[in-house]
Amino acid sequence: MRKGKYYVTSESVGEGHPDKLCDQISDSILDEVLRQDSRGRVACETFVTMGLIIVGGEITTTAYVDVINTARRVVKEIGYTDPKYGMDYETCAVVNTIHAQSPDISQGVDKGGAGDQGFMVGYACDETPELMPLPIMLAHKLVRKMAEVRRAKVLKYLGPDSKSQVTVEYKDGKAVRINSVVLASQHTEEILDKTGEHITEKARKEIIEKIARPVLGKLVDDKTEYYVNQTGKFLIGGPQSDTGMTGRKIIVDTYGGVIPHGGGAFSGKDPTKVDRSAAYMARYVAKNVVAAGFAKKCCIQLAYVIGKAEPLAVMVETFGTGKISEEKISMLIREHFDLTPRGIITELDLLKPIYRKTAAYGHFGREEEGFTWEETDKVDLLKKGCVCPA
Repeated sequence: MRKGKYYVTSESVGEGHPDKLCDQISDSILDEVLRQDSRGRVACETFVTMGLIIVGGEITTTAYVDVINTARRVVKEIGYTDPKYGMDYETCAVVNTIHAQSPDISQGVDKGGAGDQGFMVGYACDETPELMPLPIMLAHKLVRKMAEVRRAKVLKYLGPDSKSQVTVEYKDGKAVRINSVVLASQHTEEILDKTGEHITEKARKEIIEKIARPVLGKLVDDKTEYYVNQTGKFLIGGPQSDTGMTGRKIIVDTYGGVIPHGGGAFSGKDPTKVDRSAAYMARYVAKNVVAAGFAKKCCIQLAYVIGKAEPLAVMVETFGTGKISEEKISMLIREHFDLTPRGIITELDLLKPIYRKTAAYGHFGREEEGFTWEETDKVDLLKKGCVCPA
């Protein structure tokens, strides 16, 4: 356990951020395939810029997906319904460049093997009820709150694009206070001051009161610093201000930089791709290990090679918090979790159209319908397999 005072920072981006817009389009196309063809193979990526969406990748399926209208629907649902926000679902151009998956990859996957090489990481810790690091959970909750107050028109001037960042101060491994909070939200001109270069102090205080304070709770003190639209204004947002691509927010998607990210991005990939499914399984394993009381922190690393079903290696790290040895935990994992691609898909029920909602606000720490990797239903089995203080 780390001693002394230190700081941990994590960021999140909202559903209207260009990269997250792409993730949601890619995962919506995946969902449309899985609704019709649970055996479909999907590796779909999206690129956006001002007024243009390009969807590409490899899909092999018996399903018919209206890619263009699926993309427009996602843009509309996020809130890009007016040209003033830099993207309009009715007038943006959508280009479809999808083709079939390589048969060289298929021949290994068809036999139940992994769809690629690589290592995937899962993590859990006991510092929040969700068994997730506190900074990333707060960052996600802030951008969700921004979307909530925007959609409810509590703050009518907010636009779809948004970002957050939270720095938490720790002492001897325990979160003691929130050091700083960054909030950035696209907005309309109505909250600019007379110079036209900065939002008003009134708007700044409204954003803090309506978004930050309800989320942050008791760890805020009189020394907590707030940075709201720090450049002064955020009129131009979304694809008008920045390009977006599927898979560029992998640290936002996972644990906020608390541990390394293994493998690749998640969105747009069907569960035969271990980049996604094995990362979900690694989280499932780590969460059950912590929930069972075997450690306060647990990192799981799984390694695969294309075409082979069993992982090449299973690594367990408990950062000095384990009540039993990492070797024993690894043995219990091998005994109670099927780590083959087919086993993961079956165990976590991954052939359902559940992926659009994972594509914003993080893939982990969400005890919602469809997030089967967040369940702790292996705790009793793990405890029965080990006589220990837990």
